[in-house]
Amino acid sequence: MSLPLDIVIIWHMHQPYYKDPLKGEYALPWTYLHGIKDYFDMPAIVEDTPGARAVFNLVPSLIEQLLDYANGTAVDPFLLKGMADPADLDEEDRIFLLENFFSANRSRMIEPSQRYLELLYMAGEGKPASAKDRVRHFTDQDLRDLQVWFFLAWTGEAARRRYPAFGELLAKGDKFTTADKELLFATQREVLQATIPLYKRLHEEGRIELSVTPYYHPILPLLCDIRMAQTAMPRVTLPEARFRHPEDARAQIRRGIAYFKEVFGFTPQGMWPSEGSVSNETLGIITDCGIKWVATDEEILSKSLEGGLGEHHERLYRPWRFACPQGEVHTFFRDHQLSDLIGFTYSQWDAGRAANDLCGRLHSIRNRVGAEGRVVPIILDGENAWEYYPANAYDFLQQMYRGIANSHDLNLTTCSDVIRSSNFEGRLHHIFPGSWINGNYGIWIGHPEENLAWDLIAKARETAIISNPLVAAVLESGEVPVDPTTELICRSLYAAEGSDWFWWYGDDHFSPHSDRFDRLFRQHLMNVYRLLAQDPPRELLEPIKKKSPAGQVREPAAFIDPEIDGRISNYFEWLAAGLYDLTRQGSAMHSSDRMLQSFYYGFNKTMLFFRIDGIQELSRLLRDADVINLHLIYDREYRLPMQLRGDEGLLQVRENSVWVPTRGHCRWKISRICEISVPLESIRLAPKSKLFASITLVRDNEEIGRWPTDAPLMLYYAGPEIEVDNWLI
Repeated sequence: MSLPLDIVIIWHMHQPYYKDPLKGEYALPWTYLHGIKDYFDMPAIVEDTPGARAVFNLVPSLIEQLLDYANGTAVDPFLLKGMADPADLDEEDRIFLLENFFSANRSRMIEPSQRYLELLYMAGEGKPASAKDRVRHFTDQDLRDLQVWFFLAWTGEAARRRYPAFGELLAKGDKFTTADKELLFATQREVLQATIPLYKRLHEEGRIELSVTPYYHPILPLLCDIRMAQTAMPRVTLPEARFRHPEDARAQIRRGIAYFKEVFGFTPQGMWPSEGSVSNETLGIITDCGIKWVATDEEILSKSLEGGLGEHHERLYRPWRFACPQGEVHTFFRDHQLSDLIGFTYSQWDAGRAANDLCGRLHSIRNRVGAEGRVVPIILDGENAWEYYPANAYDFLQQMYRGIANSHDLNLTTCSDVIRSSNFEGRLHHIFPGSWINGNYGIWIGHPEENLAWDLIAKARETAIISNPLVAAVLESGEVPVDPTTELICRSLYAAEGSDWFWWYGDDHFSPHSDRFDRLFRQHLMNVYRLLAQDPPRELLEPIKKKSPAGQVREPAAFIDPEIDGRISNYFEWLAAGLYDLTRQGSAMHSSDRMLQSFYYGFNKTMLFFRIDGIQELSRLLRDADVINLHLIYDREYRLPMQLRGDEGLLQVRENSVWVPTRGHCRWKISRICEISVPLESIRLAPKSKLFASITLVRDNEEIGRWPTDAPLMLYYAGPEIEVDNWLI
């Protein structure tokens, strides 16, 4: 009888440390919201599904926040304003509700409720500055319904099935009372109180394995030696200060393990290093701290092995051992494609079709590389993808687990079980230093904003060591001090080392809350100076995050080659593209003025690429007869008219006020998003030139939308030299 192929699914559960050290309150509510939706739902779905098994990697600073909410000790302005009687709210608080309580996926979380959608329309569909104008139209009953619907919409599907109160509120739908709201929050508190015990019980039953991450989710290799970034990124610009503190990496690991053991009662065997970031030195420290297995990305393995992953990726599907002076640690490498399919693609498919496709791909891997000694690791965030799925992915995840568990050729298992049964002797004596993104550290270092943040950490750390000998001794040893002030200083420094702050610095990611992340980072460091009884340096009083002009988020960083399928096929497709935030560009003339959200642009040697994102799926926003025009201006004015029912056409050029077809054959696809390819030769852009772009929407022969309203977007075309001039994030 042939052996089955081992399948390991690792869900990484993580949120930034949102608790403001100066105010003692939460700056953003995402730990609470994902707590009532995903952190409970994910283990509950495993429990609801016979044969399901998974690994859950829990970040200690997330556990700390979840317990804070579960114990009722968290001070969260979102929660307090949600619980407040609308009659007691002043105008500023009422505006706050309108500006923040529609922060939910529109198609999956708002539109299923007629009342919630009605409130969104009343609030102006989130149009900037509309809340101040519209708030006077909201009665106390409207605001109470909004309070209930925001938190009710964030409640997970598994939680709804287990707690009847949620079903009762969903069925009622509107005209909620104070008692209804009290029932909602009391039941959500029960969900939060049940979450950590659920993980613990499922681990004890062998249904799941629990693993850990360093306490505040830092990029370990950069803590050990910031110059490590140059190995993966030879052209990177490093911060001025030489940051080399492997003792901080060790302390973050030890503290994470100790807190995990305090909460769950056992020492974890495994670790997903923050952002999958690894290096020889960090794996040595991890091994020395007693961890038996780690996981990272397939690109790290590809760069670590001479000859890469092999013709059929056969080298990827092994539980490799990393050998170092401290011992050996098993190392799993995530299958990039399978992980991204779950994270970005399957949410648009029927649940059964998606689960069958995944299982089919797993069977195909088994047929190609065999099963003996093989393991396929699927690793991704355990909270962020599910709001794009119907029913918070309950049906998809159940069918995925069942499809794998019920197959005689597949074995759904855990990392520790694989290690116990594995006879594979393959060893790595060197690991390429990098992370799960592009196999390097570009998201977290190299941009002036990121480098300034590193320098500010280095300065605060040095000040603490010079000013307080006890802090110096504790930082050197990594031990937990008895003195509470010393502990708070060390915790503030460790919190500032977390990866999340750097994620939002630079040009590679955009968030409407980036200013709050910036403020939180600086306040952790200001807390160090406050506890040392010193004034913080002026640099900490000024924002690090710089505002881009007119909605510009970033320019292109490297060639891109996206698949023109109208979907986000994988995380990396548009990561190096330029980006404009259309919501900060002015918009259109009528009710469609909030229809479009983002505009991406990039190129390779032969094609220009564009991507248009709506505030929800474009295929739902547009009618069949609607025409979206992409306007481009270079030496002449060009236009590409696009419709839902088509996917290719000729670029047009304006001649004597008439649109004439060119020979430029373009492709597009409008589905969840709109993706477009335009041949470079049809415009003949010169390197280091400027191209101007705008978008119009025509309905019933009338232009009802234009982005931007005034001047077009300026797009910089670097040409082929972009691969030399820029170092990709």
